[in-house]
Amino acid sequence: MVETVTLSQAKTLISSLADEQSLLLLSPPGLGKSDIIAQAASEADLPLRSLLGTQIAPEDVSGIPRIVGERSVFCPPRVLLPEDSEPFCLFLDELPAASPDIQKAFYSLLLERRVGETQLPPKTWVVAAGNRSEDRALVRGMSSALVNRVCVLNVRLDHKEWIVWAREHQVHPSIIAFLLFLPDALMREVPQSPVPFSTPRSWTLLSDALKRMESRGSLDYSVRRALAFGRVSAQDAAIYCAMQETGLDELRPVEYYFYHPDQFPKNETQRWFYLSQIRHRVEKGTFFEIAPESLNAFLMSLPEEHRFCLFVDLVPQWGALGAKEAMLDSLLTVTGIQ
Repeated sequence: MVETVTLSQAKTLISSLADEQSLLLLSPPGLGKSDIIAQAASEADLPLRSLLGTQIAPEDVSGIPRIVGERSVFCPPRVLLPEDSEPFCLFLDELPAASPDIQKAFYSLLLERRVGETQLPPKTWVVAAGNRSEDRALVRGMSSALVNRVCVLNVRLDHKEWIVWAREHQVHPSIIAFLLFLPDALMREVPQSPVPFSTPRSWTLLSDALKRMESRGSLDYSVRRALAFGRVSAQDAAIYCAMQETGLDELRPVEYYFYHPDQFPKNETQRWFYLSQIRHRVEKGTFFEIAPESLNAFLMSLPEEHRFCLFVDLVPQWGALGAKEAMLDSLLTVTGIQ
């Protein structure tokens, strides 16, 4: 079992440890690792200097030699050792994707904070980031020597945390509403084929594009669909666009109606849309925590055919959630037992 941290927890660890220990953040692509490192550096008033592991050569790390007297001295690159001696945040991006020679060149930097014969300025941060081998992101194997020189933080997505961030950063309201309604759409698994897929980054970029087209008065049906299908997973793009085009964007998160069953949509399209989402969550084991009384009250408020739709093939799952009262009532209705 792999222990994970959220982005906010990762930022706290960076701020607390990165001046003494090198950290490596691993996650699926598009989660926001680069942004959280930049935020941490900004809050600490540290300039951010980046090296992209896939676009450098070993000498970009160790430096180029020059002759001084009868000896050769390596001149480190400016990005690693600027002229001033002030601390900074060194961000080693895509470190797991770097070639073995590049990874090896980072050994002394990661462990000893040293470039050739020169130490990094005191209090300088060293933070690396990259994707995991299972993410199909051109990741190479990391040597045990490299892994042993860093503190590896496996970063996970926290939906509530991202929603707070999205509101603070003025992500398009329709996207926030959609991801409140369908939380699983915020982050999808990396697909086998090279097609757009949903990540926090892709939703944020879609938001920027939507707002720009709105400001130009050019956001119509076809433009919205082109942008959505060009940025996020096809199934998410289809549902998002349908919500915008049919008025479904005014719906509330699923959880809301379990506490307000009297406000559950009366429109058949909207209602069946919700029922399919509820059933999907129960089937996948991602249903939210709710008191059995509220759960049964909601289910009992539904017509019998809707309840049967939710219960069929999922009786054990509903029983584990505490829906025994509603299921018993449905059974008595079907059998006619009084």
